Amino acid sequence: MKNNYGKLKRSILLRTLLISVLAVAVGYGILTFLVDGIFQDSFANMAVRLMTMLGMSEWQAIEAYNQIFIYNKSVFVIGGFCILFFCSFYISVVRLTRYLDDITDALEKTLDASDEPILLRPELEPMAETLSTLKMRLKRRERQAAESEKRKNELVVYLAHDLKTPLTSVIAYLTMLDEQPDMPQEERAKYTHITLEKAIRLEELINEFFDITRFNLQNIVLDKEMLNLSVLLEQLADESYGMLSEKNMTCAVDAEEKLMFCGDPDKLARVFDNLLRNAAAYGYEGTQILIQARGGNGRITIVFTNEGPQIPQKKLEMIFEKFYRVDDARSSKTGGAGLGLAIAKQIVEQHGGTISAASDSRNTRFIVSLPSQEV
Repeated sequence: MKNNYGKLKRSILLRTLLISVLAVAVGYGILTFLVDGIFQDSFANMAVRLMTMLGMSEWQAIEAYNQIFIYNKSVFVIGGFCILFFCSFYISVVRLTRYLDDITDALEKTLDASDEPILLRPELEPMAETLSTLKMRLKRRERQAAESEKRKNELVVYLAHDLKTPLTSVIAYLTMLDEQPDMPQEERAKYTHITLEKAIRLEELINEFFDITRFNLQNIVLDKEMLNLSVLLEQLADESYGMLSEKNMTCAVDAEEKLMFCGDPDKLARVFDNLLRNAAAYGYEGTQILIQARGGNGRITIVFTNEGPQIPQKKLEMIFEKFYRVDDARSSKTGGAGLGLAIAKQIVEQHGGTISAASDSRNTRFIVSLPSQEV
């Protein structure tokens, strides 16, 4: 970046040299031609004549001229050069302030709504490029914030609607059970089970509302301790049996033994649970989810692989943004607030790691990379 302003440096240096040379030339000309040169006698005669017209004698006028001009010649020379110096300095400062005015105007343009690039003088071209890039980034972030806010508002509306749907069903079935005490036991058990399922779904939606609030109002605080990631992943797979059985799916863990890591076990469990639930939600029925964990080169890599439809690259780039969901259509099984992966990314990054996704025509993989030692 230092060499990018070489043209500006050369321009300022050249102007300074030209003004300095001009000031010296003018000063030398005044000294030679006016003070010591051909105009000396004429100027002296004119000064003496003027003073005699004011009532002085010729001798008094000559003595006054000598006292004022001849004996103070060096003072006039120095004063003249000082005046030339300040004039040249002022010209240089005026040029620099024009640069500052141009930069101020360019900074104001970075905040306007137009897409026009910022243009400056050739000497300031590197700054113009930097400000144009900054303007593009600001507009992109503004669009992303607006899109995120729009998605959040839409999802809040969807969740509010979805809250009403299971609540209505719960009230309807409970009313039916209350009004028909002589209902056959088999039918009562059926309606009770349906009511329980609707209540569970209602609880999930309420938890999503709490996730939205927590995500927006507070940062995630880690409570670190040494933990065995291999055991954590095995426990996660065992506890997922009930969730996976709904789609006749299974989960297998292929992990090295004693993958030790210093981190927050609850937060990391949430990361892995989110990845597993995401794999189950978008995986094909009757397939297997594979969790692999390996250590090496100072990193621990955990990969969740599921068989499912390919996720387009454009959506993969946005999949970790909050309130973003891969599927445009919503269903009771996959419709969520779009916060799981965003929160997972934040937790992983606070542990000094990274999270990414890859997808092809057969498999989708989520890769978590953590430092093998505490950051």
